[in-house]
Amino acid sequence: MRAAALDADSKLRLSWFAGDRDANSANTFMNDVASRLVNRVQLTTDAHHAYLEAVDNAFHLDIDCAILVKMYGASTGDSQTERKYSPNECNGTKKKIISGEPNKKFISTSYVARSNLSIRMGNRRFTRLTNTFSKKLENHCHSLSLHFTFYNFCRIHKSLSVTPAMQAGLMKKPMTIKDTANLVQVEAPKTRGKYEID
Repeated sequence: MRAAALDADSKLRLSWFAGDRDANSANTFMNDVASRLVNRVQLTTDAHHAYLEAVDNAFHLDIDCAILVKMYGASTGDSQTERKYSPNECNGTKKKIISGEPNKKFISTSYVARSNLSIRMGNRRFTRLTNTFSKKLENHCHSLSLHFTFYNFCRIHKSLSVTPAMQAGLMKKPMTIKDTANLVQVEAPKTRGKYEID
């Protein structure tokens, strides 16, 4: 499971998680999202069933929450190969209120879906069916961390003309790649013993 929370107004990536698609992962992710918010918000999730309990555990009903269920039909690809690699067509959506009074006008997962596309297009580790696709979770997480740091703090968002962190009021100017590199704690290399030559 790869999950991410996005603020629709500032486009800031609030939290992300990579792990199994189970209840423990959903709870870990939602608890992290809740820990980063100070006000009551409206939250929309997809239909992953583990989110229902996780949202309740993390927010204790102090949230306006809804799920957006996408309904898919058979793919209309001409060939067997085209149908295999093409997603099924979305035939419609259903909005279901979980808690509070979410504004139905804003029940949407479009922003996070578009942001997920940016991740896939800008990160070769998400290119499926190639030898660059992530095979080691630790390296995958490092790659995601770099991406989200750059996305939130360095990259000017086209629709905002500032970085998401600036739009959210967290910073006054963009970070540079050098600033990002300086966040990494560099350990001194270990000393090696003398080589013995026979």
